[in-house]
Amino acid sequence: MGFLCKAVDTLLLVAFTVMLFAGPLIDAQLVLPKTAFPEVVVRLKQRYAEEYQDYLMVEKPHFFVALVWLELIFQWPLVLLNIYGILTSKPWFNTTCLIYGASVITAMTALLGELLGSQKASDKLLTMYSPFMGLGVLALLRGLVPHSGASLGAGKKPGALARKKRA
Repeated sequence: MGFLCKAVDTLLLVAFTVMLFAGPLIDAQLVLPKTAFPEVVVRLKQRYAEEYQDYLMVEKPHFFVALVWLELIFQWPLVLLNIYGILTSKPWFNTTCLIYGASVITAMTALLGELLGSQKASDKLLTMYSPFMGLGVLALLRGLVPHSGASLGAGKKPGALARKKRA
C-alpha cells in the first residue's frame, strides 16, 4: 500500500505542478485583461483554443467564467497547499487533497455536462478535459487514504494512549 500511495502522490505532484502554472497563466486570461499577460502566453492560449476547438475559451459563457474564478480563488491555493503537503509529508495533506478533489469533480461535472450536452465539443476537446475528472477522483480518493506513517496516536505524546487514568 505504501508504494501505491507514493506512486499516486508522485502523479498528483506532477498534476498539481502543471495546475500551478496553467491556472494563473492560461485560465486567468478569461477573467483578466490580456495586457496583464506576456504575449507568448496569450499566443499559447489562442493556439490551444484553435487547435482543440475549445468553444468555451472563445465564447466565454458565464458558467465557465465562474468555474475559472472558482479555480483561481479556491482551487489554486489548494494546489499550493497540496504541493507543500506532499513535499513535506504534512498530516493535513489528506484533508486539502480531499477538498480539492471534491471541488474539481463538482466543477468537471458541470463542464463535461456542457461539453457532452451541447454536441459542440470535438473528440479532441473531450480528451483534453476528461483527464481532469480523473485527477479530481484520484485526489478525492487519495484524501480518503490515511496519512502514511499516521497511527491512532499520531500527533500525541509517546505513551499518551498507553497511560491509564488514576483515581
